[in-house]
Amino acid sequence: MHPQLPPASTNTGAVLPDGLPAPGAQSHRVVPLTEALLDAILPIEQVAYTHPWSRGNFADALRSGYCAQVLMQGEAVLGYFIAMQILDEVHLLNITVSPLHQKQGLGRELLDILAHWSRHTAKAQWLWLEVRESNTRARHIYERHGFTQVGARKKYYPLHHGERETAILMSMHLWP
Repeated sequence: MHPQLPPASTNTGAVLPDGLPAPGAQSHRVVPLTEALLDAILPIEQVAYTHPWSRGNFADALRSGYCAQVLMQGEAVLGYFIAMQILDEVHLLNITVSPLHQKQGLGRELLDILAHWSRHTAKAQWLWLEVRESNTRARHIYERHGFTQVGARKKYYPLHHGERETAILMSMHLWP
């Protein structure tokens, strides 16, 4: 599924699928994640996470028809997300900014694209995610984007040596 986004300001050169510019981007474009892009995605996933998704996880998400988008600059992958729609809700399953391109607002840009798709294509009322309790940087990004903590899932994420970490459950109401 391609996100339907409004045109961004004229000072950007980014183009989304169907020729729509990415909001606030400088020469960025958004393309659907395909099997062909997995070879570029997997090394980023391996570096970004202690417990990364496997090729099989990504392939399953693609076969399931989840919204899977990649933010690119030229041929370089800057980041990506995968989200699953369930009735009037969208659940963010994976969002990653390449460690080489972090602290440039790209996570916020990906969240903007996801929120727009969730509102206008999925027609969702809510956006949900889980984030590791220890990932304070991501939690702050989500909070600044409008997410609020609504719960916790004890022992949700794997750690080393069989231990588990709490997931913070966050949601954002998409329509006033």
